[in-house]
Amino acid sequence: MRTTNVREQVLRAALDLFSSQGYATTSVQQVVAAAGVTKGAMYHYFTSKDDLLFAIYERMLSLQKARLDELVAAGAERGDGVEQVLRAVCEDVVTTSIELMAEGTVFTRSQHMLAPERQAEVKRRRRAYHDDFAALLERGIREGVFRGDVPTAVLIAHFFSDVHYLPQWYSLTGPETTAEVAAQLTELFLRSIRTGDASTRKE
Repeated sequence: MRTTNVREQVLRAALDLFSSQGYATTSVQQVVAAAGVTKGAMYHYFTSKDDLLFAIYERMLSLQKARLDELVAAGAERGDGVEQVLRAVCEDVVTTSIELMAEGTVFTRSQHMLAPERQAEVKRRRRAYHDDFAALLERGIREGVFRGDVPTAVLIAHFFSDVHYLPQWYSLTGPETTAEVAAQLTELFLRSIRTGDASTRKE
């Protein structure tokens, strides 16, 4: 339990400091002081400040990929239609992006300062997610549910641009709940990619 607590203490302290004063101006000493641990304890889990930044974002990457895999598998087991599965996936990625908004915002602002090999790893992990997302779109196109006149890469960019823009306007204290925003953004996206024949169909 202590092992987990130390790692989480350091990550939480780093997230708070990177968010409030910036990654570049935060020192390792400030992180360990805020976490209430020694440098030796921090270096047991993280090799550098760069490693901390990657770990903050890796939490989001791992969670969203695991959730996507679970939702696709559950949909296949139930025999759900492709739109129903994609709806669940889209709502989940909006929800988790809001829940981990601090992590996403810190990383977006600071990712250019990551070492090249870390940046390459982030791209690889994002690509794995997008490839699975694209597979759902391509299935829907083959089945005549989604429009095929726009490249899937454009459809993906269309949806994820809304997701990435969330920190610019969404507030947890606002009138819309996380679930409502997830459902609204997802429905707007699905309406934009349905074929004419599927525009009034409910799954």
